[in-house]
Amino acid sequence: MLDPMAQPDLFGSLGQPNLALRCQQLRQLIAQYDHEYYVLDAPSVPDSEYDLVYRDLQDIERQHPNLITPDSPTQRVSGSAANAFNSITHRQAMLSLNNAFEDSELEAFDKRVREALGQEQVEYAVEPKFDGLAITLTYENGIFTQGATRGDGYTGEDVTHNLRTVRSIPMRLNCENAPKLLEVRGEVLMFKRDFEKLNQAQLAKGEKLFANPRNAAAGSLRQLDAKITATRPLSFFAYGLGVADGAPALGSHSMAMDYLANLYFPVSEVRQLVMGVTGLRDYYQKIGQLRNELPFDIDGVVYKVNQFNQQNELGFVSRAPRWAIAHKFPAQEALTVVEDINVQVGRTGAITPVARLAPVFVGGVTVTNATLHNEDEVRRKDVHIGDTVSVRRAGDVIPEVVSVVLERRLADARRFEMPTACPECGSHILKQADEAVARCTGGLFCPAQRKQAITHFASRRAMDIEGLGEKLVDQLVEANLVHTLADIYQLNLETLSNLDRMATKSAQNILDALDHSKITTLARFIYALGMRNVGEATAKDLAKHFGNLSALMQADAASLLTVNDVGPVVAESISNFLGEQHNQDVIRALQHAGISWPETEGKQLATGHLLGKSFVLTGTLPTLSRDAAKEMIEAVGGKVSGSVSKKTDFVVAGSDAGSKLDKAQELGLVILDEAGLLALLA
Repeated sequence: MLDPMAQPDLFGSLGQPNLALRCQQLRQLIAQYDHEYYVLDAPSVPDSEYDLVYRDLQDIERQHPNLITPDSPTQRVSGSAANAFNSITHRQAMLSLNNAFEDSELEAFDKRVREALGQEQVEYAVEPKFDGLAITLTYENGIFTQGATRGDGYTGEDVTHNLRTVRSIPMRLNCENAPKLLEVRGEVLMFKRDFEKLNQAQLAKGEKLFANPRNAAAGSLRQLDAKITATRPLSFFAYGLGVADGAPALGSHSMAMDYLANLYFPVSEVRQLVMGVTGLRDYYQKIGQLRNELPFDIDGVVYKVNQFNQQNELGFVSRAPRWAIAHKFPAQEALTVVEDINVQVGRTGAITPVARLAPVFVGGVTVTNATLHNEDEVRRKDVHIGDTVSVRRAGDVIPEVVSVVLERRLADARRFEMPTACPECGSHILKQADEAVARCTGGLFCPAQRKQAITHFASRRAMDIEGLGEKLVDQLVEANLVHTLADIYQLNLETLSNLDRMATKSAQNILDALDHSKITTLARFIYALGMRNVGEATAKDLAKHFGNLSALMQADAASLLTVNDVGPVVAESISNFLGEQHNQDVIRALQHAGISWPETEGKQLATGHLLGKSFVLTGTLPTLSRDAAKEMIEAVGGKVSGSVSKKTDFVVAGSDAGSKLDKAQELGLVILDEAGLLALLA
């Protein structure tokens, strides 16, 4: 492995030839690091070391643009957005595969192959059938020059710029004597974990969610702007070769796959060689069992006659090869009817609409329920009670409603309305403006949230009740011994000793820990209550500001906004939580159980004509320092924040104001100079 730290100084006495060599070494090193990280999932260096090598290469190329090459990793995303994709005629057709769904179809395929070749048994190369987008990559003299989609098999779309952003695709082949021309066939896809993260990001931005990893991968690869594609977590797997002019002699598909792996292409790790139809059946069963554990989606397996000379002898029929077939898994989507929609309450109080379905067999099981995620998702998909819907199930993942068949909507189909009260405890259901998920506000009382609330309350940074972990909490709740937080302080030695794996000594240790936890601080107690958006730092700020629990309990939203780093969202969370009668009752019961802390008078509550108004300071003001401006704003009840959002009331801009001013202008916020600020404060 190259050592970047052992190379000569980049800009000292090096001439152009040495700089060119240095660039080549850095590119090789980055290619190696990319292969380890994106293909092997086993990085050999930390991100900081990778960044150092990458910056070295950037610095040289910036000062010496003539040294930039098309295969440089710095060129993965470059240029402007395209107006449309150009068509590319494939040098060698990308034909589709015939499908087998039944065992009899598999037997018929093997019989045709054996009879055509005149053999009793045939060796097959077998591999998963990736559920992504088929592409072809062209390398000329070892350099990636062009990439295209499969299209109709004969003509595809030029997506070269977008494929350059996929870091598992090598920009240069890892070999000394590169083929004159090499076409690599494979699949662009999105790993399951990356798909979930992408949809979470889409949800946070209020943008459309992707239906599945395949759609996400296809949509990402066909972006006209490669910079957008670069933000999408795409991956690539090679599964074959097209034209191979100048490549080593390869006698079989398995040899071709090993060759591609040596060139740093990702290839399936569960590919195999098997003999005869029995080997095909066994592999199908094996991959079917592994399917849910694989990090990417597959929709079947592919069988190929391994030897190339036998493939050539078998030839093609219509648009498919005679020597290969795809054995598809049972469908993971099916149509059914939504008989009702009700809600479930999660451990954190999240309210999730659930579709109650007419039983349907999908993904190998009978499905009667499917998640609708949240109210916004119900509206986006336009799901009504009585609708015919497409339902997907993938392994152990909770079934979900994919889409509605609007053509089958009945006249009496009913719109779903989110309830206003929690079905578990009757507390109010509220949804904050910045969240898609509605939540029950009865955090300390709600049965659905009981385990979560107690576990958090007992955690080390909260009340620090040693020994009261998740397993013990599960036992206490499931045995109906604890209903609210206050009940844990009523436990006795006999009750605890009778629990599973709880001896007398262990039980006494728990009681001692409970007794020790009663002397705490107000900040720990506030944090232990588990109010949404209230972490340790905010709990400390609340304790410092109000000094005692009574003042906090009586504070309205405007008063809460005067607390350091408490914005509208946090203030709303606190106000909703403390305003719930059930939660007030539990807090009083905890105090009656003996929990106490030192109290103070707290800070003087701010007042003034700008109470609760949010300000952001940016740039340099003519006469006021930033601290002085902040003190003047806070003196009349205002609050100074470090970032601009649509909830910001005023942006005070001085000279050299940067991106904060730009964002304020984009959002149409009120922008003040120093004179405007002084006038407002007066």
